[in-house]
Amino acid sequence: MMTRRECLLAPALAAARPEGVLVESHVHLFDPKRFPYHPNATYKPPAQPLEDYVRFVREARIAHAVIVHPEPYQDDHRYLEYAFANEPSAGFFKGTCLFDPVDPATPGRMRALVDRLPGRIVALRIHETHKPGTPPATSGAIRDRDLAAPAMARTWTAARELKLAIQFNAIPHYAPQIDALASRFREVPVILDHLAHAGEGTAAEFDAVLRLARLPRVYIKLSGVNYSSRQPFPHRDAKLLVRRAFDAFGPRRMVWGVLGMNRADFEKAVTLFDEMLDFANARDRAFIRGGNALELYGFSRG
Repeated sequence: MMTRRECLLAPALAAARPEGVLVESHVHLFDPKRFPYHPNATYKPPAQPLEDYVRFVREARIAHAVIVHPEPYQDDHRYLEYAFANEPSAGFFKGTCLFDPVDPATPGRMRALVDRLPGRIVALRIHETHKPGTPPATSGAIRDRDLAAPAMARTWTAARELKLAIQFNAIPHYAPQIDALASRFREVPVILDHLAHAGEGTAAEFDAVLRLARLPRVYIKLSGVNYSSRQPFPHRDAKLLVRRAFDAFGPRRMVWGVLGMNRADFEKAVTLFDEMLDFANARDRAFIRGGNALELYGFSRG
């Protein structure tokens, strides 16, 4: 049953909400009081707790969501498990995991998590954002590991066996290395977060990102458009990058993410979607808003 607050907000959200199924492919949840951040946290954001998010998704009628396990928690997945146990409806959430991809223990740790949470873990997230020309990290916070390391390939082998995707938060400079792995492990879905950070590299580097589209299991996420823009919202200078990504990957390999945690953020996300994809027809937009994510992440359509 909806609360009084939800009843009051529902008409306003209904006016902003697009028709059809909405799937959030990229939400971070934080509750540092009950679930303290890891000592190696790369940043320490304010709380964005599950309970607030559950109220919002009910109001916005979001069908499913993928919790992208965030860096502040590193390889501590307890809050992710808590969210699964307290979701707004059965099967509402799935999530990514974060383990050191060059640690020899990672394949076993991934398998243990997947076995403990059957049907819930959909991807291993890898961060590759260190400046071009700087060496990969070998310890500390889980990010910027060597994509060419033999242990990296062993982790991808485990992902293939576990039927997990590899989700990249990476700048375009690393597209050739991603290409080498995605070409070798063609059965493994690869998801490029935040428009592949298109505006954070050279034109040639973004061309290398677009060449990944020739591999049929590589997807790109319509999220984080602001990272590729030098203009304020609605970031119109990024529109050509979005169009090039759409043309390369097609409407069936683009998914929508970062729909917000409240009404104001949701309305901005819808406005940005409409601005960036005003050239796309209604069917293609419906795929990107939810249809593709249902299939990619294995959510129920019921």
